[in-house]
Amino acid sequence: MTTQRPASLWRHHDFRQLWMGDTVSVFGAQFVGFAMPLMAVQLLGADAFQMGLLAALESLAFLLIGLPAGAWVDRWRKRTVLVLGDLTRAALLLTLPVAWLLDALTMWQVYVVAFGVGCITVFFDVANQSYLPEIVDSDQIGDGNGKLQASQQTAIVVGPAAAAFMVRLLGSPLTIAVTSVCMGLSSLFVSRIRHREQAPDPTSRRPLVTEIREGLSFVLDHPLLRRIVACTGTSNFASSGMFALFVLYAVTTLGLSETTLGLVLSLGAVGGILGAVSSGWFGRFVGEGRAIPIAAVLSGVALFSVPLASILPPVPTLLVGNLLISWGVVVYNVVQVSFRQRLCPKPLLGRMNASIRFLVWGPMPIGGFLGGVLGQQLGLVPTLWIFAVVALLASLPVLLSPLAGMRELPRELDALSPQE
Repeated sequence: MTTQRPASLWRHHDFRQLWMGDTVSVFGAQFVGFAMPLMAVQLLGADAFQMGLLAALESLAFLLIGLPAGAWVDRWRKRTVLVLGDLTRAALLLTLPVAWLLDALTMWQVYVVAFGVGCITVFFDVANQSYLPEIVDSDQIGDGNGKLQASQQTAIVVGPAAAAFMVRLLGSPLTIAVTSVCMGLSSLFVSRIRHREQAPDPTSRRPLVTEIREGLSFVLDHPLLRRIVACTGTSNFASSGMFALFVLYAVTTLGLSETTLGLVLSLGAVGGILGAVSSGWFGRFVGEGRAIPIAAVLSGVALFSVPLASILPPVPTLLVGNLLISWGVVVYNVVQVSFRQRLCPKPLLGRMNASIRFLVWGPMPIGGFLGGVLGQQLGLVPTLWIFAVVALLASLPVLLSPLAGMRELPRELDALSPQE
């Protein structure tokens, strides 16, 4: 008896709409992620502490409202959250170029917009990661994540170079205006998805604290998810501390222009595309479980390229480092995200994803703020070395775990429950 292969997701109408919406949205995120720090440094004269504060505010919402956001998203239609999230972020970002045109732009407005966009992104990202299993079959989740990661990595490759070109042509504030257009298009594509989720029954709701506890317990009680979260959270803490200072470091210490910086980031991000298209093959070759610690170690080692760029030729050093970082991060994410989506019951997806986002993104504002403080007190280069060491140590929870000896990851909740 032969098993019928699932139809290509490119023929799946709803997946195509989700993919197109996600693609233009991540392009917009790349534009604003490149233009906003440059605007702070070049137009508003931000120092290391201010850049650290900006980085902290961008992700602070994951620490403040990450857990209840998951419970709320599980009570709402995820498609509605995605559409409204993109429209609201577009409107907030548009205030920055408007203020610049009126000669009224300040760092305080940048802080407020960054925090507001971060709050909306909490709900958007939880709904986005929880929506794919709603519209495709379970055996297509890995393929769907691979395709979404491929488009996201393409945006990471093309985005910085395109953003650098637009910054040179239009200026950083008007480049942010382009982001608003991208997010408006994203909401249009997602609104065309035909699948209609069944609204959760309001009478079945329990106290918010109880529902939040369920999401946290699912993650922390599973021995493999617990180790993955420890690795990801520590790595995000370290990388946030480094990249809060990266634009300031590249412009002032390394002397890179915005065009060179954009090209370095774009070319280095090619590793992410390679990671997206090779993650399935790599998982089969080394084993699905082993792929996680291998990718984590490689990413940690590659982050040393950032401070090394102050000693070695900066452009090739950053290029090679970014290639390896991008490949490792994408392989790591495709494997572990597909694993947890496959494992989690659908009614718990929002809370599970929110719990993981809280645990792994919650350290990011702390890392970003600490990076700014240490960068101001110790200098940029010593601070980058400190965080590079922490990033490498982050791989230990998955390296010294059952994952290192596993080829197949469990597909059922009870498959590994007694194992520590």
